[in-house]
Amino acid sequence: MEEQKSIPHKQIRESKGTAYIPAFSHNFLTPLYDFMMTWAARESTFKPKLVDQARFQRGHRVLDIGCGTATLTILIKKTQPKVEVIGLDADPKVLEIAKSKVAKTGLDIALDYGTAFELPYPDNSFDRVVSSMVFHHLTKENKIHTLKEIFRVLRPRGELHVADFGKPQNALMFLPSLIIGRLEETSDNVKGLLAEMFHDAGFDQVEETARYMTMFGTIALYKARKLGRNMGHYS
Repeated sequence: MEEQKSIPHKQIRESKGTAYIPAFSHNFLTPLYDFMMTWAARESTFKPKLVDQARFQRGHRVLDIGCGTATLTILIKKTQPKVEVIGLDADPKVLEIAKSKVAKTGLDIALDYGTAFELPYPDNSFDRVVSSMVFHHLTKENKIHTLKEIFRVLRPRGELHVADFGKPQNALMFLPSLIIGRLEETSDNVKGLLAEMFHDAGFDQVEETARYMTMFGTIALYKARKLGRNMGHYS
């Protein structure tokens, strides 16, 4: 495997011309992240479902992009101990929380510092890439860059599995979607454009597999596969 080079924090935060957006948009809210995700976002419901649909197998190499406090990363390793799991996040404060949680479990999980839109990994190096509540933090430009990077690092027939805000399935979910949209970059999500963006990045067999009502709005699950054809239409 190619030797990985560390990326300075300043370079990561300013890359692609976009400011880094912490959890809930403000650093002072970071310590509340786990509590809010459990209480208001139904994390204990949709994350196990995301793990189930990914069908991790012995020997798989798995990347959890924007791993946050490593709740999903740890769940993956507990579900299938024979996979290699790597968590990646661009928030140093969140990574410190993740490292503490991983250390308490005693599990063999690697945690790397870096951004989703400039992945520090070689081409064709993962069997699965997962992402939970990350894409709504990204501008449209960086959503596009992130999907290109995921496509690049996935092996042929590798899969992407995503949980994030989606198009509201009813009027009850419309209002909270409007509110969260003022805090972060959710407009593409709420318009139901993520699946189209997956296709345009080169992915096949794109499917929205589930929707969940939460206090923040609709959270949707997606899956997509890399079949090895050329990159999509974005330049």
